[in-house]
Amino acid sequence: MLQYRIQPVTPYQQNCSVIWCDETGSAAVIDPGGDIASITGLLDRLDIHVEKIILTHGHLDHVGGTAELKAALEVPVIGPHQGDGFWLSALADQARMMNFAPVPPFNPDRWLNDGDQIALGKLTLEVLHCPGHTPGHVVLFEKHSKMAFVGDVLFAGSIGRTDFPRGDHASLIASIREKLFPLGDDITFVPGHGPTSTFGEERRTNPFVSDSRFG
Repeated sequence: MLQYRIQPVTPYQQNCSVIWCDETGSAAVIDPGGDIASITGLLDRLDIHVEKIILTHGHLDHVGGTAELKAALEVPVIGPHQGDGFWLSALADQARMMNFAPVPPFNPDRWLNDGDQIALGKLTLEVLHCPGHTPGHVVLFEKHSKMAFVGDVLFAGSIGRTDFPRGDHASLIASIREKLFPLGDDITFVPGHGPTSTFGEERRTNPFVSDSRFG
């Protein structure tokens, strides 16, 4: 089964997730946005082997520590979808706008597409392309553990912003209601910020995407 720990990083308290297969110890780090010492400190306390870094999208608070962590761990970077390439190429501009220290640029070793699969020990992460917050946003889903890592697509009681460049509100709503909710009410998800929730809870109560809002 999939195991995970959440390490909030950066002033934005972005949920960097360390995930691993409990049978093999094969692990990945999702969205290392910064504060790399806190992430490596967590890794040191866990008896796991990190094989890859996975990115949900290209915003700085999710990717700002990627180059540093890649160099430290000597592992490949996977994702996001190539639609977020323009965000990765603008890391210097993002750092200035968000008052972050400069971060080194990078390119992923592999872009992700809808329907791709990522092996992690005996686990398989299914990739769903979920645009709206950004055009290249992806969600990672592990069906046997009933877990999803959704970045900034969906939050407990809220949804991702769409007022950034190339954001699209209608696409975001479609991503949530047509791709995420059909996975099942009992799926627990880790958002990019804030507490975990389930798709069922958000279908019932989220004021932006609930069934009552859309009939």
